Amino acid sequence: MAYMKPHKPSASKSGNSSSNVALAAVALQDHMTRSLSLKDPFKKKKINHSLPAAARNKKTNKAVVNTSKEGDDKEEYVLDPKPAPLTLAQKLGLVEAPELLLSDKEWRKIKETSNARQDSSQPCVICKEDFGLQQQVLLSCTHVFHRTCLEAFERFSGRKSCPMCRKEQYQRRIIHEGAKEYRIKCATRIQAAWRGYIVRQWYKKLRQTVPPKDPKLRKKFYEDKFQSITDRLVQSMEARNQSVDDLLLEIDQSIAVSRHTMRQLDGETGETLAETDWDQVQLQAVQRCVTDCPICIMPLTDQGLYKKNSSSRPTVLLSCSHVFHATCLEAFEEFSLDKRRVCPVCRSLYRKKIL
Repeated sequence: MAYMKPHKPSASKSGNSSSNVALAAVALQDHMTRSLSLKDPFKKKKINHSLPAAARNKKTNKAVVNTSKEGDDKEEYVLDPKPAPLTLAQKLGLVEAPELLLSDKEWRKIKETSNARQDSSQPCVICKEDFGLQQQVLLSCTHVFHRTCLEAFERFSGRKSCPMCRKEQYQRRIIHEGAKEYRIKCATRIQAAWRGYIVRQWYKKLRQTVPPKDPKLRKKFYEDKFQSITDRLVQSMEARNQSVDDLLLEIDQSIAVSRHTMRQLDGETGETLAETDWDQVQLQAVQRCVTDCPICIMPLTDQGLYKKNSSSRPTVLLSCSHVFHATCLEAFEEFSLDKRRVCPVCRSLYRKKIL
Protein backbone atom coordinates (compact mmCIF):
# COMPACT_ATOMS: atom_id res chain seq x y z
CA MET A 1 0.00 0.00 0.00
CA ALA A 2 1.43 3.25 -1.01
CA TYR A 3 2.06 6.00 1.62
CA MET A 4 -0.08 9.12 1.21
CA LYS A 5 1.03 12.50 2.58
CA PRO A 6 -1.56 14.58 4.57
CA HIS A 7 -3.37 17.27 2.62
CA LYS A 8 -2.05 20.74 3.35
CA PRO A 9 -4.08 23.87 2.55
CA SER A 10 -2.82 26.18 -0.01
CA ALA A 11 -0.80 29.17 1.03
CA SER A 12 -3.35 31.67 -0.27
CA LYS A 13 -6.31 30.23 1.66
CA SER A 14 -4.43 29.87 4.87
CA GLY A 15 -3.13 33.39 4.58
CA ASN A 16 -6.62 34.87 4.09
CA SER A 17 -8.15 33.03 7.02
CA SER A 18 -5.32 33.93 9.33
CA SER A 19 -5.56 37.58 8.30
CA ASN A 20 -9.32 37.60 8.88
CA VAL A 21 -8.88 36.11 12.32
CA ALA A 22 -6.17 38.61 13.12
CA LEU A 23 -8.34 41.49 11.89
CA ALA A 24 -11.30 40.30 13.96
CA ALA A 25 -9.08 39.94 17.02
CA VAL A 26 -7.69 43.42 16.57
CA ALA A 27 -11.17 44.85 16.03
CA LEU A 28 -12.53 43.15 19.18
CA GLN A 29 -9.53 44.29 21.18
CA ASP A 30 -9.99 47.85 19.97
CA HIS A 31 -13.68 47.77 20.81
CA MET A 32 -13.04 46.44 24.30
CA THR A 33 -10.33 49.01 24.86
CA ARG A 34 -12.64 51.86 23.87
CA SER A 35 -15.55 50.56 25.91
CA LEU A 36 -13.43 49.92 29.00
CA SER A 37 -11.26 53.00 28.76
CA LEU A 38 -11.42 55.34 31.74
CA LYS A 39 -11.13 59.04 31.51
CA ASP A 40 -8.69 60.94 33.64
CA PRO A 41 -10.83 62.74 36.28
CA PHE A 42 -8.06 65.25 36.98
CA LYS A 43 -7.76 66.33 33.38
CA LYS A 44 -9.84 69.44 32.74
CA LYS A 45 -11.17 70.11 29.32
CA LYS A 46 -10.89 73.56 27.88
CA ILE A 47 -14.22 75.19 27.10
CA ASN A 48 -14.59 78.01 24.63
CA HIS A 49 -17.02 80.36 26.37
CA SER A 50 -17.28 82.57 23.31
CA LEU A 51 -19.50 79.95 21.63
CA PRO A 52 -23.15 79.55 22.64
CA ALA A 53 -24.17 76.63 24.83
CA ALA A 54 -25.89 74.77 21.97
CA ALA A 55 -22.76 74.99 19.80
CA ARG A 56 -20.47 73.85 22.66
CA ASN A 57 -22.70 70.87 23.38
CA LYS A 58 -22.89 69.97 19.70
CA LYS A 59 -19.11 70.18 19.39
CA THR A 60 -18.55 67.92 22.38
CA ASN A 61 -21.24 65.45 21.22
CA LYS A 62 -23.27 65.94 24.41
CA ALA A 63 -26.99 66.28 24.85
CA VAL A 64 -28.38 69.81 24.97
CA VAL A 65 -29.45 70.69 28.49
CA ASN A 66 -32.11 73.35 29.02
CA THR A 67 -30.84 75.81 31.61
CA SER A 68 -33.70 78.32 31.26
CA LYS A 69 -36.81 78.46 33.40
CA GLU A 70 -39.40 75.75 33.04
CA GLY A 71 -41.80 76.37 30.18
CA ASP A 72 -39.93 79.44 28.87
CA ASP A 73 -37.99 77.72 26.08
CA LYS A 74 -40.28 76.90 23.15
CA GLU A 75 -37.66 74.92 21.22
CA GLU A 76 -37.68 71.15 21.40
CA TYR A 77 -34.44 69.20 21.84
CA VAL A 78 -33.23 65.64 22.33
CA LEU A 79 -31.96 64.54 25.74
CA ASP A 80 -29.98 61.51 24.57
CA PRO A 81 -26.33 62.19 23.70
CA LYS A 82 -25.08 61.68 20.21
CA PRO A 83 -23.60 58.15 19.90
CA ALA A 84 -19.84 57.74 19.53
CA PRO A 85 -18.39 56.82 16.14
CA LEU A 86 -18.66 53.13 15.26
CA THR A 87 -15.71 50.96 16.11
CA LEU A 88 -14.13 48.55 13.66
CA ALA A 89 -15.84 45.61 15.36
CA GLN A 90 -19.22 47.30 14.98
CA LYS A 91 -18.54 48.09 11.35
CA LEU A 92 -17.57 44.44 10.69
CA GLY A 93 -20.70 43.22 12.42
CA LEU A 94 -18.86 41.47 15.23
CA VAL A 95 -20.55 43.67 17.86
CA GLU A 96 -24.05 45.07 17.70
CA ALA A 97 -24.02 48.73 16.74
CA PRO A 98 -25.95 51.24 18.90
CA GLU A 99 -29.28 52.58 17.70
CA LEU A 100 -29.09 55.75 15.68
CA LEU A 101 -30.88 58.92 16.84
CA LEU A 102 -34.25 59.61 15.32
CA SER A 103 -34.58 62.40 12.80
CA ASP A 104 -36.79 65.46 13.20
CA LYS A 105 -39.29 63.99 10.75
CA GLU A 106 -39.57 60.80 12.80
CA TRP A 107 -39.97 62.80 16.01
CA ARG A 108 -42.69 64.85 14.34
CA LYS A 109 -44.66 61.71 13.50
CA ILE A 110 -44.24 60.41 17.06
CA LYS A 111 -45.52 63.68 18.50
CA GLU A 112 -48.50 63.67 16.13
CA THR A 113 -49.41 60.20 17.36
CA SER A 114 -49.19 61.37 20.98
CA ASN A 115 -51.25 64.50 20.27
CA ALA A 116 -53.89 62.42 18.51
CA ARG A 117 -54.40 60.56 21.80
CA GLN A 118 -54.40 63.91 23.67
CA ASP A 119 -51.74 62.69 26.07
CA SER A 120 -50.51 66.21 26.86
CA SER A 121 -53.96 67.37 27.97
CA GLN A 122 -54.20 64.50 30.47
CA PRO A 123 -52.26 64.19 33.76
CA CYS A 124 -48.88 62.53 33.94
CA VAL A 125 -49.23 58.75 34.33
CA ILE A 126 -46.61 58.57 37.09
CA CYS A 127 -47.56 61.47 39.42
CA LYS A 128 -51.21 61.92 38.26
CA GLU A 129 -50.76 65.70 38.01
CA ASP A 130 -51.12 68.08 35.07
CA PHE A 131 -47.98 68.87 33.12
CA GLY A 132 -48.34 72.62 33.64
CA LEU A 133 -45.11 74.53 32.98
CA GLN A 134 -42.83 71.68 34.07
CA GLN A 135 -40.54 69.99 31.57
CA GLN A 136 -42.31 67.33 29.54
CA VAL A 137 -40.44 64.47 27.89
CA LEU A 138 -41.64 62.47 24.88
CA LEU A 139 -40.35 58.92 24.41
CA SER A 140 -39.78 57.20 21.08
CA CYS A 141 -42.69 54.89 22.01
CA THR A 142 -45.08 57.96 21.80
CA HIS A 143 -45.68 58.18 25.59
CA VAL A 144 -45.18 61.41 27.55
CA PHE A 145 -44.18 62.01 31.19
CA HIS A 146 -42.73 64.66 33.47
CA ARG A 147 -38.98 64.68 33.09
CA THR A 148 -38.43 64.50 36.82
CA CYS A 149 -40.99 61.70 37.17
CA LEU A 150 -39.32 59.64 34.42
CA GLU A 151 -35.84 60.11 35.89
CA ALA A 152 -37.13 59.11 39.32
CA PHE A 153 -38.77 56.00 37.82
CA GLU A 154 -35.53 55.05 36.08
CA ARG A 155 -33.57 55.38 39.33
CA PHE A 156 -36.17 53.39 41.25
CA SER A 157 -36.49 50.55 38.70
CA GLY A 158 -32.78 50.43 37.93
CA ARG A 159 -33.31 50.08 34.19
CA LYS A 160 -34.38 52.10 31.19
CA SER A 161 -37.91 50.92 30.50
CA CYS A 162 -41.07 52.84 29.58
CA PRO A 163 -43.58 52.88 32.49
CA MET A 164 -46.45 52.36 30.03
CA CYS A 165 -45.41 49.87 27.33
CA ARG A 166 -42.18 48.53 28.96
CA LYS A 167 -40.14 49.31 25.87
CA GLU A 168 -36.42 49.38 26.62
CA GLN A 169 -33.67 51.53 25.17
CA TYR A 170 -36.00 54.33 24.19
CA GLN A 171 -35.03 57.82 23.10
CA ARG A 172 -36.18 61.00 24.83
CA ARG A 173 -37.10 64.43 23.56
CA ILE A 174 -38.23 67.56 25.43
CA ILE A 175 -41.56 68.94 24.14
CA HIS A 176 -43.84 71.76 25.30
CA GLU A 177 -47.31 70.53 24.36
CA GLY A 178 -48.38 70.33 28.02
CA ALA A 179 -47.24 73.91 28.63
CA LYS A 180 -49.28 75.07 25.62
CA GLU A 181 -52.38 73.28 26.90
CA TYR A 182 -51.83 74.79 30.36
CA ARG A 183 -51.52 78.32 28.96
CA ILE A 184 -54.70 77.87 26.91
CA LYS A 185 -56.53 76.58 29.98
CA CYS A 186 -55.30 79.52 32.10
CA ALA A 187 -56.29 82.04 29.42
CA THR A 188 -59.74 80.45 29.20
CA ARG A 189 -60.21 80.65 32.96
CA ILE A 190 -59.09 84.28 33.06
CA GLN A 191 -61.42 85.23 30.22
CA ALA A 192 -64.33 83.38 31.86
CA ALA A 193 -63.68 85.12 35.19
CA TRP A 194 -63.46 88.53 33.49
CA ARG A 195 -66.66 87.96 31.52
CA GLY A 196 -68.42 86.85 34.68
CA TYR A 197 -67.25 89.99 36.49
CA ILE A 198 -68.47 92.21 33.63
CA VAL A 199 -71.88 90.49 33.58
CA ARG A 200 -72.25 90.77 37.36
CA GLN A 201 -71.40 94.47 37.28
CA TRP A 202 -73.84 95.04 34.40
CA TYR A 203 -76.60 93.16 36.22
CA LYS A 204 -75.88 95.06 39.43
CA LYS A 205 -76.20 98.42 37.65
CA LEU A 206 -79.33 97.20 35.91
CA ARG A 207 -80.94 96.30 39.22
CA GLN A 208 -79.98 99.67 40.64
CA THR A 209 -81.62 101.62 37.81
CA VAL A 210 -84.47 99.49 36.41
CA PRO A 211 -87.19 98.31 38.84
CA PRO A 212 -88.15 94.63 38.55
CA LYS A 213 -91.59 93.49 37.37
CA ASP A 214 -92.32 91.32 40.39
CA PRO A 215 -94.45 93.32 42.89
CA LYS A 216 -92.47 92.14 45.91
CA LEU A 217 -89.13 92.86 44.29
CA ARG A 218 -90.41 96.21 43.02
CA LYS A 219 -91.51 97.15 46.54
CA LYS A 220 -88.13 96.19 47.94
CA PHE A 221 -86.42 98.11 45.12
CA TYR A 222 -88.21 101.36 45.99
CA GLU A 223 -87.69 100.77 49.71
CA ASP A 224 -83.95 100.47 49.13
CA LYS A 225 -83.97 103.60 46.97
CA PHE A 226 -85.86 105.57 49.58
CA GLN A 227 -83.61 104.24 52.33
CA SER A 228 -80.47 105.27 50.44
CA ILE A 229 -81.87 108.78 49.85
CA THR A 230 -82.81 109.08 53.52
CA ASP A 231 -79.36 107.94 54.63
CA ARG A 232 -77.63 110.47 52.39
CA LEU A 233 -79.94 113.19 53.65
CA VAL A 234 -79.23 112.35 57.29
CA GLN A 235 -75.47 112.19 56.67
CA SER A 236 -75.48 115.56 54.93
CA MET A 237 -77.46 117.12 57.77
CA GLU A 238 -75.12 115.68 60.38
CA ALA A 239 -72.17 117.10 58.46
CA ARG A 240 -73.83 120.56 58.49
CA ASN A 241 -74.84 120.28 62.20
CA GLN A 242 -78.46 120.85 61.29
CA SER A 243 -81.58 118.88 62.23
CA VAL A 244 -83.83 117.23 59.67
CA ASP A 245 -86.88 119.20 60.90
CA ASP A 246 -85.17 122.47 60.09
CA LEU A 247 -84.35 121.20 56.63
CA LEU A 248 -87.94 120.10 55.97
CA LEU A 249 -89.23 123.45 57.21
CA GLU A 250 -86.85 125.24 54.89
CA ILE A 251 -88.03 123.08 51.99
CA ASP A 252 -91.69 123.87 52.75
CA GLN A 253 -90.97 127.58 52.84
CA SER A 254 -89.12 127.42 49.53
CA ILE A 255 -92.00 125.53 47.92
CA ALA A 256 -94.53 128.06 49.25
CA VAL A 257 -92.50 130.98 47.87
CA SER A 258 -92.17 129.25 44.52
CA ARG A 259 -95.89 128.59 44.32
CA HIS A 260 -96.70 132.18 45.21
CA THR A 261 -94.33 133.44 42.52
CA MET A 262 -95.81 131.16 39.89
CA ARG A 263 -99.34 132.17 40.80
CA GLN A 264 -98.45 135.84 40.51
CA LEU A 265 -96.90 135.20 37.15
CA ASP A 266 -100.00 133.32 36.03
CA GLY A 267 -102.22 136.18 37.15
CA GLU A 268 -100.11 138.92 35.61
CA THR A 269 -99.43 137.26 32.28
CA GLY A 270 -102.98 136.03 31.72
CA GLU A 271 -104.47 137.17 28.47
CA THR A 272 -107.75 139.13 28.37
CA LEU A 273 -110.65 137.54 26.51
CA ALA A 274 -112.19 139.23 23.52
CA GLU A 275 -115.93 139.97 23.25
CA THR A 276 -116.49 137.08 20.89
CA ASP A 277 -114.76 134.74 23.36
CA TRP A 278 -117.06 135.92 26.13
CA ASP A 279 -120.03 135.14 23.90
CA GLN A 280 -118.80 131.60 23.49
CA VAL A 281 -118.29 131.24 27.25
CA GLN A 282 -121.79 132.63 27.95
CA LEU A 283 -123.27 130.20 25.42
CA GLN A 284 -121.59 127.30 27.23
CA ALA A 285 -123.03 128.52 30.53
CA VAL A 286 -126.56 128.69 29.03
CA GLN A 287 -126.17 125.17 27.61
CA ARG A 288 -125.21 123.88 31.04
CA CYS A 289 -128.64 125.01 32.32
CA VAL A 290 -127.39 125.95 35.78
CA THR A 291 -129.91 128.25 37.58
CA ASP A 292 -128.50 128.25 41.12
CA CYS A 293 -125.32 129.84 42.46
CA PRO A 294 -122.87 127.07 43.38
CA ILE A 295 -121.79 129.02 46.48
CA CYS A 296 -125.07 130.08 48.15
CA ILE A 297 -127.35 127.56 46.37
CA MET A 298 -129.82 130.38 45.58
CA PRO A 299 -131.38 131.23 42.19
CA LEU A 300 -129.15 133.36 40.08
CA THR A 301 -131.89 135.53 38.42
CA ASP A 302 -135.35 135.24 37.04
CA GLN A 303 -134.56 137.18 33.88
CA GLY A 304 -131.97 134.83 32.38
CA LEU A 305 -128.32 135.25 31.59
CA TYR A 306 -128.74 137.33 28.43
CA LYS A 307 -130.74 140.08 30.15
CA LYS A 308 -129.57 142.77 32.47
CA ASN A 309 -129.66 141.64 36.07
CA SER A 310 -131.24 143.49 38.92
CA SER A 311 -129.07 145.80 40.97
CA SER A 312 -129.73 143.81 44.14
CA ARG A 313 -128.10 140.45 43.13
CA PRO A 314 -125.82 140.94 40.09
CA THR A 315 -124.30 137.80 38.52
CA VAL A 316 -120.78 137.29 37.25
CA LEU A 317 -119.58 134.97 34.45
CA LEU A 318 -116.17 133.35 34.68
CA SER A 319 -113.94 132.40 31.78
CA CYS A 320 -114.44 128.73 32.73
CA SER A 321 -118.21 129.13 31.92
CA HIS A 322 -119.35 128.98 35.56
CA VAL A 323 -121.81 131.62 36.87
CA PHE A 324 -121.99 132.96 40.45
CA HIS A 325 -123.49 135.80 42.42
CA ALA A 326 -121.02 138.64 42.35
CA THR A 327 -121.27 139.09 46.13
CA CYS A 328 -120.79 135.34 46.72
CA LEU A 329 -117.69 135.25 44.51
CA GLU A 330 -116.19 138.32 46.19
CA ALA A 331 -116.79 136.77 49.61
CA PHE A 332 -115.13 133.55 48.41
CA GLU A 333 -112.13 135.50 47.16
CA GLU A 334 -111.79 137.36 50.43
CA PHE A 335 -112.15 134.17 52.40
CA SER A 336 -109.43 132.43 50.40
CA LEU A 337 -105.93 132.70 51.89
CA ASP A 338 -104.33 132.52 48.51
CA LYS A 339 -104.50 135.61 46.33
CA ARG A 340 -104.62 133.47 43.26
CA ARG A 341 -108.03 133.52 41.61
CA VAL A 342 -109.32 129.96 41.38
CA CYS A 343 -112.81 128.89 40.39
CA PRO A 344 -114.71 127.35 43.36
CA VAL A 345 -116.06 124.61 41.06
CA CYS A 346 -113.26 123.56 38.67
CA ARG A 347 -110.25 125.10 40.51
CA SER A 348 -108.92 126.77 37.38
CA LEU A 349 -107.68 130.30 36.86
CA TYR A 350 -110.35 132.60 35.51
CA ARG A 351 -111.28 135.97 34.18
CA LYS A 352 -114.69 137.36 35.21
CA LYS A 353 -117.32 139.49 33.57
CA ILE A 354 -120.32 141.15 35.21
CA LEU A 355 -123.54 140.28 33.40
